[in-house]
Amino acid sequence: MARTPSNMIPLGSKAPSFSLLDVVSGEMVSLDNLKGEVGTLVMFICNHCPFVKHIEQGLIDLANDYSDSGINLIAISSNDVVAYPEDSPEKMKELSLAKNYPFPYLYDATQEVAKSYDAACTPDFYLYDKDLSLVYRGQMDDSRPKTDNPAPVTGRDLRAAFDCLISGKPVSEEQIPSLGCNIKWK
Repeated sequence: MARTPSNMIPLGSKAPSFSLLDVVSGEMVSLDNLKGEVGTLVMFICNHCPFVKHIEQGLIDLANDYSDSGINLIAISSNDVVAYPEDSPEKMKELSLAKNYPFPYLYDATQEVAKSYDAACTPDFYLYDKDLSLVYRGQMDDSRPKTDNPAPVTGRDLRAAFDCLISGKPVSEEQIPSLGCNIKWK
């Protein structure tokens, strides 16, 4: 299991726009359609990664807990589906429906969106304010799969950033990179 950290791009960076396939609806959707009134969390995930599987219920809980906050969550999978067929749009749709994902799950077939965000791993998180300026990039929390003393999945770091954004307080610039499997590039 590769342990790849996220790239800590500069805070204040603008969210790159995109138009991608929503695997559940079959429709093309854009960042402009999906962004939240208060903020937007763009997360790079996939079906097969043990790091993502480890926090999956925590992501669902996070989305449900903040569903009325004005922060929208968007999940994107950019993996090479030839090498990793479990990450295909069909399998993404199956998983999203089976787990009742409370956020759209988008497929980045060309991997251009992942490149434009400088995404490196799954999971990789980018939280933007209402103006789509980056306020947080880093880990969900310090829980990791298959460790000797695994911390519980709490979403502590993302929840703290969400709470700051909602209350209008600055998000702490002390941020820890996410850690996960590398994006499976073509």
